[in-house]
Amino acid sequence: MTTEPAPVAPAPPLSRNRDFALLWSGEAVSVLGSMTTLVVLPVLAVSLGASAGWMGVLTAAVWLPWLVLGLPAGAWVDRGDNRRLMIAADLLGALVLASVPLAWALGVLGLPHLVLAALGSGVKDVLFRTAYPGLLTRLVRPQDLEAANGRVYGTESAMQVAGPGAGGLLVQLVGGALALVVDVVSFLVSALCLWRIRGGRPERAAPDQERERVGPMVREGLRVTFGDRYLAWFTVQGGASNFALTGYQTLLVLFLLRDLEATPGSVGLLLALGATGGLVGAVVAARVSRLLGSARAMLVLQLAGGPPALLVGLAGPGHGIWLVPLGSALVGLGLVGANVVRGAFRQRWVPADLLGRTSGAAAVVNFGTMPLGALVAGGLGGAVGPRQTILLMAGLHVVATLATLLSPWARLRDLPSGRLDDPGRRDEARDRGGVRPGRAAAGAAGGRAPRRGRAARRR
Repeated sequence: MTTEPAPVAPAPPLSRNRDFALLWSGEAVSVLGSMTTLVVLPVLAVSLGASAGWMGVLTAAVWLPWLVLGLPAGAWVDRGDNRRLMIAADLLGALVLASVPLAWALGVLGLPHLVLAALGSGVKDVLFRTAYPGLLTRLVRPQDLEAANGRVYGTESAMQVAGPGAGGLLVQLVGGALALVVDVVSFLVSALCLWRIRGGRPERAAPDQERERVGPMVREGLRVTFGDRYLAWFTVQGGASNFALTGYQTLLVLFLLRDLEATPGSVGLLLALGATGGLVGAVVAARVSRLLGSARAMLVLQLAGGPPALLVGLAGPGHGIWLVPLGSALVGLGLVGANVVRGAFRQRWVPADLLGRTSGAAAVVNFGTMPLGALVAGGLGGAVGPRQTILLMAGLHVVATLATLLSPWARLRDLPSGRLDDPGRRDEARDRGGVRPGRAAAGAAGGRAPRRGRAARRR
């Protein structure tokens, strides 16, 4: 039995939506802190003598929780309070990262501790990211989803520009361990913003709903995700692309420091410049979608974000190092832009009361391949070298993006509108290449269609 969302007053327009402003602001600060850690943690690991293998283990630890917790986390989200779960996740992240400077101050910090800290941060991300879509759906009007997604992704991309540079500078000024304090504070600010949100709270579940078992809910999420042609394609293609991207990003800092002879400060600058592409992609995505149609926009943006990844592995010392931010920026422009379009579609297409478990099911594949990519890259990096491994992984990413030409939306102008649990829309989607005949994307345990929730939502 599925928990019905609470009936609430209509959300105000985005320009006057206080709750969305709080969610957006907290996310911006949190991402800024996380982007500093993106530079700080690998640099700290290298300073402790990490090899390519250790770098692979460190990156894998961040993403491993998705493989283990992604499915049950989606079920927990759908029968609980998204906002409270996100607050708890932020507090967990702050506690975990605070242990690193503490261990450094006590003189006991080592690589195993960094791996455990990365693992704890990964658990935090699973809980926070799985709950985020459902909360945003409850706070934002359906017609504002593209604009809301554009602001969220745009701000994340802006923080990805500022964060790495700030992280590199902090490492030089105070050292790697103390630089992590910035991320600790960012988690606390995010938790405070979430605590101040008034809306988006689900109706208290009936006793039989509270006792609903996680297993059937997980199976329902899998059926919905892999029973719909669009959601299934997003999931599988995302997993393949993330495997490759994580593989080359695992060795990127090591490659810059040891092969290209960059300093920690310049590493932050190069990563920041590479992140500008994501900011541009987030800004132009809605406009491109309106101009070309949502399906064509997805096709163009994904293809644009593929081949430039090869530029990263072709970089060299001196002026050749600028190929790293150039390739990264072009990849980010295409992939972040595609994420904005895909996120808005998913929020409308999936019923709100199924969004958590379908997000969890997709995340197991999308993010579950990332620790595997990190471990493979770490092993290959030690055997054949960082440059060769980066080129190989970039090539795999190119293949994954080119596969978009075979996607269900490759010949469409727009992705289907409406809701997955609307029989009329389901027939329309089937006629246009969406839900497969005989496999209603709703198929819950016992053949029951999932309940229709309120208007839907988001990443």
